[in-house]
Amino acid sequence: MIDASTCPSIVVTIGHQTRFYRAFITSAPARFDAPSTLTLYASTLSDVAMFAANEIALDAGRARACARLVLVDATELNWQRCRCRETGHFLTPADAGLVGLNSLQVWLWQRLRAMGVADEIS
Repeated sequence: MIDASTCPSIVVTIGHQTRFYRAFITSAPARFDAPSTLTLYASTLSDVAMFAANEIALDAGRARACARLVLVDATELNWQRCRCRETGHFLTPADAGLVGLNSLQVWLWQRLRAMGVADEIS
């Protein structure tokens, strides 16, 4: 069971819409994401695992698998959790000490800029 209350979080407001996101590490490809899930960082599991709140067991083959640091909308967390479970992927909370609010803000702005959205907002 995921204890979402200990996950790093960020509130995002655009116009009149506000969303509350929590940070997780997942091995699931983006095609299994809930509609509002955002990928902040993608790399190998051995690289992304360092951001997890709980230790992730790695063997040589699994260490090279893809993994992501994602923001999951709190209203879609149950959906995301079920989808990961159904497809055999993990979803584990990020470490609040390593992925704090400042880090989430920086990565989110980088992601928005990469999408060309930040230039339209600012």
